[in-house]
Amino acid sequence: MIGFLRKATKTWAVVAAIVAGLVVGYMARGVFGPSREETIVHSGHEDPRTQPTQWWTCAMHPHIELPKPGLCPICHMELIPRETPDATPHGPWELTVSESAKALMEIQTAPVERKFVEAEVRMVGKIDYDEARLKYITAWIPGRLDRLFVDYTGVPVKKGDHMVWLYSPELLSAQAELLQALQTVKNLENSDVGIVRETSEATVQAAREKLRLWGLQPAQIAEIERRGSASDHMTIYAPISGIVIDKNVQEGSYVNTGARIYTIADLSVVWVRLDAYESDLMWLRYGQKVEFTTEAYPGERFVGTIAFIDPILTQATRTVKVRVNAANPDRRLKPGMFVRAVAKAQVATGAKVMDAALAGKWICPMHPDVVKDNAGKCDICEMPLVRTESLGYLGLDQTNADKPLVIPASAVLVTGTRAIVYVEVPGTDKPTFEGRQIVLGPRAGDYYLVRDGLAEGERVVTKGNFKIDAELQIQAKPSMMSPEGGGSGGHQHGAPAGADHRRPPERQAPARHDEAWAGVEQRGGPR
Repeated sequence: MIGFLRKATKTWAVVAAIVAGLVVGYMARGVFGPSREETIVHSGHEDPRTQPTQWWTCAMHPHIELPKPGLCPICHMELIPRETPDATPHGPWELTVSESAKALMEIQTAPVERKFVEAEVRMVGKIDYDEARLKYITAWIPGRLDRLFVDYTGVPVKKGDHMVWLYSPELLSAQAELLQALQTVKNLENSDVGIVRETSEATVQAAREKLRLWGLQPAQIAEIERRGSASDHMTIYAPISGIVIDKNVQEGSYVNTGARIYTIADLSVVWVRLDAYESDLMWLRYGQKVEFTTEAYPGERFVGTIAFIDPILTQATRTVKVRVNAANPDRRLKPGMFVRAVAKAQVATGAKVMDAALAGKWICPMHPDVVKDNAGKCDICEMPLVRTESLGYLGLDQTNADKPLVIPASAVLVTGTRAIVYVEVPGTDKPTFEGRQIVLGPRAGDYYLVRDGLAEGERVVTKGNFKIDAELQIQAKPSMMSPEGGGSGGHQHGAPAGADHRRPPERQAPARHDEAWAGVEQRGGPR
């Protein structure tokens, strides 16, 4: 019994000691509070003394954070440093980075400037006959085609070559009238009645004119007079040199007056029919030079002049027909050939084109090759010449005001309805960039014409602008995709919700809720 009591006493003593220790510890904890190390350990955070002072993130996947530079584990882009919040107040479209961050983001800028830029208009088309150089061999009197000297199309002929041997009974009466009038004049050579002699000579001239209008050449008429006898056949000669492209009748056929027998095309000049998109029409002008290539002669460039721009748009293709006149002295350009053409234009303000060869000149509205220094008439059609300035060319008095305001095309972020550029803010301690919505004009080569929103001398970001825009999205500021701000901070390509890619799975920790990231993480993290 005594032993049992001793054991019980010892047990209660141990329990009392434990309880006393807990009470003392509780009182001490209440007085001094938990230590920072205990809080970090019990809360699951790492020791702040071992955490890095600089974090590195991905511009495309901002939820990725690593303690040292490297590559993003998702897209393998180079990581950029995560900046600490700047106490300096900024506008909603502004972003400030360090010099090292600017270098890693590879940000480059270019000035907004006024200068003449070159636009290239690319077109395709085919070679065709020059309609102004087509000639037709027709029957000027009714008759029978006893002989066709050209048997098939494609035969080259020269001016004056015999083409048709035509039988016509009406030729006999016309030739007889001429011979009779000549005989009358001869008989009245010694007549004293002048009026009779004059009447006979007039009859001879009328008979000759009748034969000429029927297609007989002066040499043929002279042969009839020399021979002194009429013939029921006549020869029709080629009016120009060229290629026979049509043979409309067969040998032995009877034809009426005006019936077409042959068609001859002069290929020393050809037409190049091109298709131009309606967005390129502002760079095309009458009289402008065009270079083109063919499949038959690769690497060789031909030059032509725009002679006509169709005033009507083709609805099916949404293109406009452009006709170019091109010289073809060696006949290498053949109708039907496929061509690729490029028209280059020096762009000025007001959608004008600068061409030194046409500045201050006078040009024919029908024949673009007729260009003169002074006013006058066309040597071909005798139409009055017009000033080239009236056709959209820049005059001789070129000033700085004629130079358009342009920026590199790579500086623009286009969303479909808006155009955004990032402008470098001058006079700041750190590189600062401001997003700005501008109004663009047409694109001319590697440049955009600016209508509103920028001033000459400002510098726009030409490389790295998308990274700046992504950073603004991370900070829930207005950006290209979120003009009102509050956009999400990236995408995960299917990563599970709540996954932290900053550390290995065994070291997952609650997200940091510092001031710079609170706005993003409190919305539930990246989506």
